[in-house]
Amino acid sequence: MKVGVVLNPIAGGGKLKRHWPEIAASLKKHFGDFDLRETQTSGDAERLAIDLAVDGCDLVIAAGGDGTASEVADGLLQAELETGRATELGLLPCGTGIDFARGLGLPHGFDAALKRIAGAKVRKIDAGRISYIDDHGALASRHFINIASVGLSGATDRAVNADKRKGRVSAKALFFWRTVLEFVRYRFQDVSITIDDGTPVEARMALVAVANGKFFGGGMMIAPDAELTDGQFDIVILRAAGKLGLIRDIRLLYGGRHRNHPAITILRGRKVLVEPLGDVEKNGALVDIDGESPGRIPATFEILPGALTLRC
Repeated sequence: MKVGVVLNPIAGGGKLKRHWPEIAASLKKHFGDFDLRETQTSGDAERLAIDLAVDGCDLVIAAGGDGTASEVADGLLQAELETGRATELGLLPCGTGIDFARGLGLPHGFDAALKRIAGAKVRKIDAGRISYIDDHGALASRHFINIASVGLSGATDRAVNADKRKGRVSAKALFFWRTVLEFVRYRFQDVSITIDDGTPVEARMALVAVANGKFFGGGMMIAPDAELTDGQFDIVILRAAGKLGLIRDIRLLYGGRHRNHPAITILRGRKVLVEPLGDVEKNGALVDIDGESPGRIPATFEILPGALTLRC
């Protein structure tokens, strides 16, 4: 098996880089020779994954957080369209957000994670594709593997990624604090939500999460019933309500105990369109794509059943 590794050297506050000698030894033990590529900036993981897949790698391991895993998956799916050949994705999770790995129940510890990849069976899981407006005003599109959303989550992503404590405090604490702080500042936005070409639903919302996986935001179980292999999204809509009450109830998200909350609606579907109502500038909510916020709505989300080959 030809193995490639895409390493984010600053993931987890540089933890992967600091422990690289033991990680490299573990990789050698479980897989033999491997081709290592390191990211330098955002977007590199996608390009490096494409290169490794086109070069003939059978397995590419994403070493980093949710953002790295998502970019690598995006690259592998793009490469498959180019070559007609599927490359397996493996995960060595380490970062501020490891929500996708949390949903998969991956073990803690570098050697344990690599041992699991080496001995795991391959399976097909769903992926998502989102089209949105990037920060330069251009139409953009990319794949995602866990959760893409609009509203408060996009603002929180930007705050977390800019926070100088990132990598030095727990992801759960950082995401919780930043979620609360951004929510206090947040102005509810008016949007139209269309699911599977049905009748549009208008909502003043704080968040619309389009979920393939269960967790986001450093451990919030936003979509407790989501499955990676059912060919559908779970769509969680958090409507405008009293901010003090909603801040108090954020704790419900960590245990997935929000299904019956009066401000929350959970729907299912294969395609979702979220558009601003009225003033586009005022209601052009930020998007979140697996922990990164590269743009805003209007955004279209589409499920790709069984598109990604996962080894975990």
